[in-house]
Amino acid sequence: YIYVHLFCDYMIENEQSEAITLDKTDKDILAILLDRANLSYRKIARKLQISPVTVMNRVQKLEKEVIRKYTLQLNYERLGFDLSAVINVRVQKGKLFEVEKQIARHPHVQAVYDITGDFDVLVLAKFRTRRELDAFVKRIQALEHVERTETNIVLNTIKEESVRL
Repeated sequence: YIYVHLFCDYMIENEQSEAITLDKTDKDILAILLDRANLSYRKIARKLQISPVTVMNRVQKLEKEVIRKYTLQLNYERLGFDLSAVINVRVQKGKLFEVEKQIARHPHVQAVYDITGDFDVLVLAKFRTRRELDAFVKRIQALEHVERTETNIVLNTIKEESVRL
């Protein structure tokens, strides 16, 4: 599967993007791309009964404002990554972005989020073995400015897909 990463109101180091308004055609194009990002403009146009040039212009505009990138959605279990973990990290005051950047560089990390509550960072990561997970958590705990971690192992994934507009 190929899917499209979208953003409307996400934050990067204190820079807030402005939300944009999408019309029905933009939403319909995005819905099709979320299902099959590799469809040609001509096929999208045929489905929506509009011209391929209109689709091309709309997609180019959306690529500047909303579409972050086109990527694959892999079956990680088939690739041997049977272990998904949610790791919460508490960070010393004033060192959040520094720690997040260090964690985000690791190849097993899927996502790093700023969160509210008892912890500051939520990390989603995938591993082949418990030993890999253990080494990763110990690596995080050894980072300067990390106060504490809490790890949860995902037992079953019920839903994992892009949000529909």
